[in-house]
Amino acid sequence: MTRRGHGEGAIYKRRDGRWAGVVDLGYETGKRRRKSYYGATRREVQEKVAAALRARQQGLPILSDKLTLATYLVDWLKTAQSSIRPRTWARYEQYVRVHATPTLGRVPLAKISPQHLQHLYRSRLDAGLSATTVAHLHAVMHRALRQAERWGLVARNVVALVDPPRGARREMTTLSAEQARALIHAAKDDRYGALYVVAVTSGMRQGELLGLRWRDVDLTAGTVHVRTTLQRAGDSLAFVEPKTSHSRRQVLLTELAVSAMRRHRVAQTSERLRLGAAWEDNDLVFANEIGRPVEASNLLRRSFLPLLRRAGIPRLRFHDLRHTAATLMLGRGVHPKIVSEMLGHSQVGLTLDVYSHVTPTMQREAASALDGLLHA
Repeated sequence: MTRRGHGEGAIYKRRDGRWAGVVDLGYETGKRRRKSYYGATRREVQEKVAAALRARQQGLPILSDKLTLATYLVDWLKTAQSSIRPRTWARYEQYVRVHATPTLGRVPLAKISPQHLQHLYRSRLDAGLSATTVAHLHAVMHRALRQAERWGLVARNVVALVDPPRGARREMTTLSAEQARALIHAAKDDRYGALYVVAVTSGMRQGELLGLRWRDVDLTAGTVHVRTTLQRAGDSLAFVEPKTSHSRRQVLLTELAVSAMRRHRVAQTSERLRLGAAWEDNDLVFANEIGRPVEASNLLRRSFLPLLRRAGIPRLRFHDLRHTAATLMLGRGVHPKIVSEMLGHSQVGLTLDVYSHVTPTMQREAASALDGLLHA
């Protein structure tokens, strides 16, 4: 084999008929380092050497059995932290630390196989995790190894070769029109009464409501611009941009919501004047007793669940108010495109898929409308 310069690779055929490739890694601690690759064909070895050279040129680790999945995932999380939302990153970190690393962390990254992933998913299901949670773990692993493939650390993303367990679709919980009226009536004297009115009439997400600023509200025009969402990121709360461009949207408020917001602003102004310097002005529409952001868990425990009890409504999630708004609008014949825009969905097809339970009602109303139009 001819002598190669630093960073170059050489490929040759061995006496036993197999092909081999060597990548020169230069000197490290006074010793020359090389990495060898083997395969049944020249093409197979060429691909391995090319991937190693690409990684070397980009300053990335050379594909090695010494690079374990655990080490790679730690590095990947550090790299990904600046490009994803804080709450998403915290969830990724938890999936890696609690589930992936204890089971597969010691396996070399280059040797991760579909069988390893199947074992991981099976072990998590046996440990009591739901199929939905394991599917989320699958999504995290897929994203992590997709990046490893882009960096040339693995030949392919083996996670793409494995099907995640299919979770049972959770039955949607929504309020009837009568229950929604009862909720609004019971919320009249609640500190966050206006929040519930806006939630059940606009379909805004909880984080969007808690991150709403007065500068993004125009009560004269009856509109709200969704530009910020409040999220928990570890031990702190953070204001972040909405997840997608469709989530950054204008929402038209109902007259009921505008009236509730006006009363809320008057009450908040009085509270701010009473507290004086003790009030922390963050321009928040829905703030806590001293003007700071509202912790979602506190809202649930201290306000929302007691409100449901007063209204005589079975326990449900705050997010179900969003489902209620969409279901009521679609059921009353509001065009799905309008509902989709109000919810901030990227496509109207997503809205129709999520709220497919309303489709039969929409079809009946369409048939009745045609009967009324065409009946002789």
